[in-house]
Amino acid sequence: MVMSSHLRDSRRRRPAGQVRGDAALGVLCILATLACVAGLIATYYFFVRTTTGQYIDESALVEAVAIHGPTGKAATRFLDWLPTVSLVVGAVVVLFVTVIRKRWRAAGIAVGACVGANIATQVLKALLPDRPFRGVETLELNSLPSGHTTLAASAAAAVFLMASPRWRPFAGFAGGSFAIISGVSTVVNQWHRPADVIAAFLLVGAFVIPAGWLIIRTGNAWNVWDGFGGHWASSRWWLRLPGLICLVFAAAAAFLLTRYVPGEGGSGTSYFWGGISLIVVAGYLAAVATTALFAFAARRRAGDSPASSGTRR
Repeated sequence: MVMSSHLRDSRRRRPAGQVRGDAALGVLCILATLACVAGLIATYYFFVRTTTGQYIDESALVEAVAIHGPTGKAATRFLDWLPTVSLVVGAVVVLFVTVIRKRWRAAGIAVGACVGANIATQVLKALLPDRPFRGVETLELNSLPSGHTTLAASAAAAVFLMASPRWRPFAGFAGGSFAIISGVSTVVNQWHRPADVIAAFLLVGAFVIPAGWLIIRTGNAWNVWDGFGGHWASSRWWLRLPGLICLVFAAAAAFLLTRYVPGEGGSGTSYFWGGISLIVVAGYLAAVATTALFAFAARRRAGDSPASSGTRR
């Protein structure tokens, strides 16, 4: 009874603006999660169930042979080390932040989201039906989503979730870059098609966003910052740079993937580079959107009482 009374009193003490902000954040997180799920379904349907999508996806995979020389060897070495690097970097950062900052609950949520995303990837790969024949010569086995990309993206996401708000813009850009390099390497090495990588990004997003909402709700004391520009890691350029990259690669993808028509001869490596461009756009767009969402979610330090703001971190 005493505890329930205390909780009721604390709710009554919360400013009306904060209550409205919590509600707005909840709505945004729900919409963002649904967008990831819808994007995952659309990616599967277009690239697996339609002739045009299969042609683009398979052509990108086949054309990867043309650049599989030294680049392919480097990609193979990177992929061999990827599970170890992802797990070690993610574990070290999460454990360091957890022990130093005492963010045990946040660590549990972040690790749970990471594990959940990887389990969901393997379940989807097993349950989704094989690729139907649509007139395109392709392997029938389902390879969507990419397990390696899911591992890399989820490890980067765990670091992002555990980081203080002022570090998240940089963590989002660095983690997004790591996930993109991992995904591109699987295509270069002909382990996966571009759609498999994009699906992995979307799947991780569907787990990370609800987990981030829980971390914000349960770690309100340390999810506070001075806004963009208060620290080098919170510069707006960590959003502007990937945003500009997205625009460039989106234009490249539009040009490369509409330049050639199925059945009218080879395209060299246009579909490969078009697929790579789609991966870059999807990866950085996800990083920018997630960083912007969590920047909105974090409280501003100005105007908070010392007791509610916590120490500067």
